[in-house]
Amino acid sequence: MTWIVFDYGGVLSLPQPESDAEAMAAAVGADPGDFKRNYWEHRLEFDRASLSPPAYWSAVLGRPVSHSEVARLVAMDVASWAYPNAGTVALLEELIEAGRDVALLSNAPVCVGDGLDELPWIAAIGHRFYSGRMGLVKPDREIYDELVRALGADPSEILFIDDRADNIEGAERAGLRGLRFTDAAALRSGLTAELSAR
Repeated sequence: MTWIVFDYGGVLSLPQPESDAEAMAAAVGADPGDFKRNYWEHRLEFDRASLSPPAYWSAVLGRPVSHSEVARLVAMDVASWAYPNAGTVALLEELIEAGRDVALLSNAPVCVGDGLDELPWIAAIGHRFYSGRMGLVKPDREIYDELVRALGADPSEILFIDDRADNIEGAERAGLRGLRFTDAAALRSGLTAELSAR
C-alpha cells in the first residue's frame, strides 16, 4: 500500500498572491514591506502553535491588535491561501476517485487549517494533518514520525509531495519517499513512475 501525502501551500494551492498580502497590510494600516517581512519572520512559530492568533498578529504589526483586527486578518489570511492549483487538484480528485490512499500534511496554524477544511477540494481528503494541531512543523523529524504513526503505515509506504526541498529532505530522513513538486504535469509523471514501480 502506498499513501500519497500532499503538502498544501504551493502544491494544492497557488502561492499567496502579493496583492492579498498588500490588502492585509492596508486593512490594518501597516507598511506593506514591514508587514510581509514580519508575516514570514514569525510564521513558523504560528504554524507550530507557539503563538496564538493575537500574539502572532501583534508580532507582525509591532503593536497590540484588537479582537476585530485579528478576526479580519485571519479571514483574509485564509482567503489568501484558498486559490486552488487546478492541475494538482484535478490529479488529487483522480486519485481519490481511483481509491488511492491520500492525506494532507501542511504547516498551517489552527485557524488557517480550520478555514481550509471548509474548502470542498480539501474536505474530500480523509486524513488531514496541520502543524498547528500537532504542535510540530516541517521539516522537523517529529512531524513525519507522527504522520507515520497516525496513518499506521511503514515510512517507506508514504510518498510525500512538497514544493520545498528542505521539507522533502526532512521526510526522507524520516524514511518516507519524497517527490519534489514543480508543477502539476511533472507531478503526474513522477507519480506514475513511483506508483508503477510499486
